[in-house]
Amino acid sequence: MASIITNLKKYKEKGEFEMRYKVHSFRYGAELFSREEEFSTLWNELLSVLDSITDNDLIRHFNSNTRTSKKSLSNSINDLIEDRLGVKGWARQSAIFNNSDYRPRSRQRWWTLDFAKGPICIEVAFNHGEAVAWNLIKPVLASELNHVEKAIQTKGGIIITATDTLKKAGNFDNSIGTYEKFLQYLAPFRNILTVPLVIIGLDAPVTFKIDREHKIVKRRKLKLKRHK
Repeated sequence: MASIITNLKKYKEKGEFEMRYKVHSFRYGAELFSREEEFSTLWNELLSVLDSITDNDLIRHFNSNTRTSKKSLSNSINDLIEDRLGVKGWARQSAIFNNSDYRPRSRQRWWTLDFAKGPICIEVAFNHGEAVAWNLIKPVLASELNHVEKAIQTKGGIIITATDTLKKAGNFDNSIGTYEKFLQYLAPFRNILTVPLVIIGLDAPVTFKIDREHKIVKRRKLKLKRHK
């Protein structure tokens, strides 16, 4: 499926670049989500949230972030997505199972998904590359029947992650699993991943990057590349 690029018309009108991202459809996920009535409203809600995040939003959040872990853009992207999906009624840290043995405790989120609403669940994955397989399997657990009583019953999932370009420009840890790595897992995992999925890879900001000193560096030349 063709990637989505920056809305240049919006930039010319408002002087702001919005989030750029690539979309990969697995088991016709993007086609179903965009065309079928039970999915399309939720799909458009997510896209509207991603399209609403601009370079300036990321800069403002990064500069105001007081966390000691502020090294990359991960916190800023996570927080902006969480706040804007929350406004639209998406449940946060949604447990997959009802059984108390699988309910989240403190920081243990192995059996939760970042967001869920109706038939779609979302995982925002900026974690270690070893977690790629688990991040792909969680939407399947949420969408398929299971021997453990379910807390949610979805029908497909969306994974949002960083592209290699965002990993570099956003000063992410070298060990994170990127969009490109997620795509590598799809073919060998095809018999395991039995539900429609969409993998969204967030691209690097157009106007700035985060340097090794964890500071924002403005880019002098704006380079927009159309993805094929």
